[in-house]
Amino acid sequence: MPNMKRTHTCGQLRRTDVKSAATLVGWVSSVRDHGGLIFIDLRDRYGITQVVFDPTKGKEFYDTAGQLRPEYVVAIQGIVSPRPEGTLNPNLDTGEIEVFADTLEILNRSETPPFEITDDSNVSLELRLKHRYLDLRRSAMQKRLIFRHKVCQTIREYLDRLNFVDIETPVLTKSTPEGARDYLVPSRVNLGKFYALPQSPQLFKQILMVAGYDRYFQIVRCFRDEDLRAQRQPEFTQMDMEMSFVDEYDIIQVIEGLIAAIFDKVLDKKITTPFPRLSYKEAMTSYGCDAPDLRFGMKIKDVSDIVQKSDFKVFSDTIKSGGQVRGMNASGCGNFSRKDIDDLTAFVGQFGAKGLAWFKVEESGLSSSIAKFFSSETLEKLQRHMDAKKGDLLLFVADKPRVVSQSLAQLRLHLGQKNKLIDTATFNFSWVVDFPLFDYNEDLKRYEALHHPFTSPHPDDLPTMEQKPLEVKARAYDLVLNGVELGGGSIRIHTPEVQKRVFRLLGIDDESAYAKFGFLLDALKYGAPPHGGIALGVDRMVTLLLQLDDIREVIAFPKTQKATCLMTNAPSEVDAKQLSELGIRLI
Repeated sequence: MPNMKRTHTCGQLRRTDVKSAATLVGWVSSVRDHGGLIFIDLRDRYGITQVVFDPTKGKEFYDTAGQLRPEYVVAIQGIVSPRPEGTLNPNLDTGEIEVFADTLEILNRSETPPFEITDDSNVSLELRLKHRYLDLRRSAMQKRLIFRHKVCQTIREYLDRLNFVDIETPVLTKSTPEGARDYLVPSRVNLGKFYALPQSPQLFKQILMVAGYDRYFQIVRCFRDEDLRAQRQPEFTQMDMEMSFVDEYDIIQVIEGLIAAIFDKVLDKKITTPFPRLSYKEAMTSYGCDAPDLRFGMKIKDVSDIVQKSDFKVFSDTIKSGGQVRGMNASGCGNFSRKDIDDLTAFVGQFGAKGLAWFKVEESGLSSSIAKFFSSETLEKLQRHMDAKKGDLLLFVADKPRVVSQSLAQLRLHLGQKNKLIDTATFNFSWVVDFPLFDYNEDLKRYEALHHPFTSPHPDDLPTMEQKPLEVKARAYDLVLNGVELGGGSIRIHTPEVQKRVFRLLGIDDESAYAKFGFLLDALKYGAPPHGGIALGVDRMVTLLLQLDDIREVIAFPKTQKATCLMTNAPSEVDAKQLSELGIRLI
């Protein structure tokens, strides 16, 4: 039988095609024998078409149709016919027609798959990843990856219109300290030396600005050897961009336009710009984190000044030792039982909090087992400060500022989800700006870059940077969507003198700086323009836009939380000869 060339996809035929000939190819999705007629649903990534096999076409032809099983690959030729009244399928774009087959060719047979290729099959993630080639046949997965493709196409078209140039940067590069562990690649040609897979194209895109390309972008693969979770993968994709002769607000404007274009072209929705901006200080004070979810209220408030002189030692002693007392108003939660509150106490304990103080708001005022330690005046001040009304529940944590922020930030999200305060159908974007340039690591007793060491200090803070490093503001900005950081960027340091000063504060002397970043420092000496950029996580963005919880659902071939590929069994052992050629011996 001759090979048949497709004339239509399985999602293309309509009532207007009735009486025309069609050749379809695809996978058998289901087989139904109705005692005389055999029906199959033929599937490709474009849709499903019902195909009918009539025994009057010949015994051999009909017997071949009787051999068909799910996931067989077939080609059919036939005539498009209207479905009989009462058999139309409104759930299919092709639901008004069917194809009566004249010719059938089985292109390949299939064993019984380990799970049914349907969107509603209840299959474990492990089984799906092991047989990813089958999982990717499912309509839901195909729609997700096509959606991702459209997002990336929109990014490319939008940035091209703004004169950005798509330039690839190396995958085999030098190991540089950028926060996470590098993936190292041994060199056979240069024994004992290693390449690193890039955590980002950060240094190369800065070099491109020195080279005069003015506007660069790349949808690029990056690699980090770090502990994994639902929103992390060892290899991930980001939209990376850099611009010369700009300030923060130019970059923010370009990104807001890009997000608006994605919503318009891919989601067919309008989104309001500009996005609200919060300072880092405001985000940490009111929400306890630098990526706040602004879809609901329940702000965190500091009550240290109000309770510092109370007889409740947990509060007063914590404040005396340099800690703080902060809390939130869980509006309408005054009916929580003691067990409910104990559960919340255990919840914040996961984040270092030693306890959770509480007051219920009643007609007569604040009620709690610890109310006796506070004067009536203090309780009234607390109630007013927390905007509390009858039926509310006030919750407080007393500890070091970092513990208070983390535990209350997580408690706020927990209560927001538990009490259904979050409108999950909305997309809430915001910018967090005015970050500190440095953080202080108490364990290592040294300063660290809050973002990365190439972020520019605010010019007003340069004169006193060495004297007051923790007061220096960074020219950095993060884009947040629904409480998740989509990406971040900054205006970069473009003079070698300032870059060396920042390195020294981070404990990197001039000699070490040249050993690690010599090519960048050299480049900055030859007329580097002011420049800045940003990187957005493509996997994360697509996950959130599709309102999914796991980035593995939008990556074709993801890794598990143990950084393994169940389909290929990577990573795997290699033979002794390969190791010998690389000068490596396992211990």
